[in-house]
Amino acid sequence: MKTITLGDLLVGMNSGENYASVTPLQAMEMDTGEKRLNELGYKQELRREMSFFKTLAITFSSMAVFTGTPLYGQSLLYAGPASLIWGWLVVTFFTWFVGIAMAEICSSFPTTGSLYFWAAHLAGPVWGPFASWCCAWLETIGLISGISAQILGGLVVVIMLPLVAKSTQPASYVFTRFEMSPDETGISSKPYAVIMSVLLSNYCLYGYDAAAHLTEETKGADRTGPIAILSSIGIISVFGWAYNLALTFSIRDPRYLYDENNETAGALVPAQIIYDAFYGRYHNSTGAVVFMCIIWGSFFFCGLSVTTSAARVVYALSRDEGVPFSPIWRRLHPKHKVPVNAVWLSAFIASILGLPILKLNVIFNAIISISTIGWVGGYAVPIFARLVMAEEDFKPGPFYLGKGRRPICLVAFLWICYTCSAFLLPTLYPITWDTFNYAPVALGVSLTLIMLWWVLDARKWFKGPVRNIDKQNGSI
Repeated sequence: MKTITLGDLLVGMNSGENYASVTPLQAMEMDTGEKRLNELGYKQELRREMSFFKTLAITFSSMAVFTGTPLYGQSLLYAGPASLIWGWLVVTFFTWFVGIAMAEICSSFPTTGSLYFWAAHLAGPVWGPFASWCCAWLETIGLISGISAQILGGLVVVIMLPLVAKSTQPASYVFTRFEMSPDETGISSKPYAVIMSVLLSNYCLYGYDAAAHLTEETKGADRTGPIAILSSIGIISVFGWAYNLALTFSIRDPRYLYDENNETAGALVPAQIIYDAFYGRYHNSTGAVVFMCIIWGSFFFCGLSVTTSAARVVYALSRDEGVPFSPIWRRLHPKHKVPVNAVWLSAFIASILGLPILKLNVIFNAIISISTIGWVGGYAVPIFARLVMAEEDFKPGPFYLGKGRRPICLVAFLWICYTCSAFLLPTLYPITWDTFNYAPVALGVSLTLIMLWWVLDARKWFKGPVRNIDKQNGSI
């Protein structure tokens, strides 16, 4: 393996590399991320103007803690506050392994296609197309089904809610209380209850790959991308734990939260906690409405960020001719250089998938599971390929794990497998049409169709990423 010198890092290239049509003068002036993009066979088409802060803001919004708010009450019911609070820290610990593994790969392959592009290159010429195909559609399913004001709003909720609450729970309740509710959940096994309780943390602590999807629009992406991934994990880890602590400390009466006769009909526990806090102190619900508007508003901003990521995946896959009508979806806006058609396609499909939620709550749980499994499952393919590949075949970027890559990738891969498995489990017993977890069925049907498409047709023409650096510049 070639040694990367300090000079190589400063100009973003390794000695002896082929830079296609890039002249020496252009190489000195070109952004390091763009240089690496050219080495990988792509010309710069998207507008590269995002700073580290912009990339971090979008990535952080994609991991929005508030979007997990509807799961808080159910997680609290399974095993009590202690499991929920400490479970967040456990999930955070393992999430760092996944994030670090992905940061190294992102540093080496700063492309919008990110996960599926990584899988194609890391899996090698034999398995690359198949690995890329599987990863691309897993990620697309996860992103589209999942579809910065959050920071300010979040601080308001985290700081103000415990202060407003007239009576709060003691620390012993928050950190040590473990109680199951077998009558409500049908679950009497303690390990099973803990796994279900931690699903809230599993759901909230992913989405950091958004930074990778924006690398073709980010300055110095081979450095900025990995830093944004790790920074977003760090911020969301602290902020998310603080949000859960604020809610749990502010609980007035744990049992009243699930009473069908309370102000939220026992359906949304966080809303009831916020209502009790404000009504108990001020005898009106105005403050609670404001807080809920902040939380629900974050759903909108999270949706925008996820749509941004989804559109980049659709654009990248279309650029490599991996979806039907690719020329339409890879077309860029002539002025702003963004994949407008891919944005509209992602938003339209997400809206169609979300319509059943208006009628059936069970569909909401299924979509959450499918989103998590597809999105996080997409992480597994390139990480596993990186784990088993020969080190001499990997060209590292500025962020390089060295000998630490095998243990880190192994832990990351096993954690992803556990997370995906947990979201396939039944969440309530006894199992009926209203409590059945439809995620395994929906995911199984989707994967079956994708595999059939591959076996019957796609394997004959889809070869993974397609070089366009040698094509004549111009509009697509």
